[in-house]
Amino acid sequence: MTRRDGLPLDVSRQALLEHTSEIILQAWQSFDQARPGEPPIDDGLKALAGASLFESPTSAQQALAEAARVLDSSLAQSRPRFFAFVGSSGLEVGVLADALASCFDVNLAVSGKSADLIEAQALRWVGEFIGYPANGGAFTSGGMVSNLTALAAAREHALPRSRHEGLAGKHVALYCSSEAHYSVKRAAEILGIGADNVRGLPIDKTRRVNSKDVARAVDLDRKSGITPLAVIATTGTTLTGAVDKIAELAEVCEQENVWLHVDGAYGLPAASLNECKELFTGLERADSVTIDAHKWLYLPKACGVVLVKNRTTLAAAFSHFENYMLHDESQMNPVDMTLEYSRPFRALKLWLAFRVHGAEQFRTAIKNNLAQAKLCKELVEASEELELLVEPQLSTVPFRHVPKHLQGNEVALNDHNLKLVKRMQEDGRVYVSSAVIDGRVCLRPCFVNFRTCDDDVKVLIEVTLELGSKSPP
Repeated sequence: MTRRDGLPLDVSRQALLEHTSEIILQAWQSFDQARPGEPPIDDGLKALAGASLFESPTSAQQALAEAARVLDSSLAQSRPRFFAFVGSSGLEVGVLADALASCFDVNLAVSGKSADLIEAQALRWVGEFIGYPANGGAFTSGGMVSNLTALAAAREHALPRSRHEGLAGKHVALYCSSEAHYSVKRAAEILGIGADNVRGLPIDKTRRVNSKDVARAVDLDRKSGITPLAVIATTGTTLTGAVDKIAELAEVCEQENVWLHVDGAYGLPAASLNECKELFTGLERADSVTIDAHKWLYLPKACGVVLVKNRTTLAAAFSHFENYMLHDESQMNPVDMTLEYSRPFRALKLWLAFRVHGAEQFRTAIKNNLAQAKLCKELVEASEELELLVEPQLSTVPFRHVPKHLQGNEVALNDHNLKLVKRMQEDGRVYVSSAVIDGRVCLRPCFVNFRTCDDDVKVLIEVTLELGSKSPP
């Protein structure tokens, strides 16, 4: 019997796979080497992007080659000298896992049979890796959805049936560092808490929130008739990589019976290292934690994880019954643990990565990134023209260029460093982004790429000094 194919290919599947595999192999090989600059968007690509809807077929191999050109001229965080953001570096087995998962197109809404088992195993492995006693969780698209999921559980825990009754007439609040990720406010907006009810509390000299300030804010709100929903500890702020003192915040939460959530999207993988354990003391006391495996576990996007100490808290926030999705009510299905219905098999890439590389290889890669951050700090401090703005706690090293003729002129220094970052991006040998810390514009390199080496760090400093010296006096 011949299969009826309403969407035929113009080449064989084998030929198409071979062509695609060659594109991927060339990309992987290119990522191993830094390129001299970022390629421009040429006229051909502009014309392609501006074309009208194609009514007739294009050769599949030609279309794939065009797609590769688009990707190669886009900003690729996989490259070893991309320091701008805390992002993915595209671990190879993660790419292959994505391809396999997409091929079989498993949907983890209701039971996916074997896929359910692997997702549960991958969640356990994440908890084991970072030292968190997880009893449940889910894979998500990233930190935004992970934090939203955890805070939805916190809302339901503090105010049972709020998912049904809403928050009308109820005043609630969240507590976090003033440098917590914006996803906390976004979650507050979506959950009906309100962004104005997020208490972004002052940070100390180490850029951590003070637990005494949290306790005072909680107490003041209770006396004002406001219900505290959750305290958020950030373990690796996006701006500086600061790690809040979890144990101190846990004391406050346990005394006040308030949910403790740890936003570890960036920094939590470092908890797997013995030399970093002290930074994460008290992690096991959190009610929920989030981590982005597509950040410092090197996997392709999207691979966020939310873990909870008690899986029934997720079920209380999300479980439901629909006549068109019958399932055994004695068991919790994946859809009962998260807000997503159609959910791809994201867990496969983390599961496969741990199988192929083992936990120790991941620890070694994280150690290497921390060593690169230390090297960057040392090179900055050794230069008379560079100024370290924040002592690194993880792998983020904010610094700025301070030429002698601009010393003491903060307005001019801010303008100088903004222009310097733009020149460095246009130059393309390294890619950095700017940030503002205490009113001072700086470069904010972050080392979260398994392909980065010490020479790349040295080039970063060399290019900074070279292009910084070219600014007009």
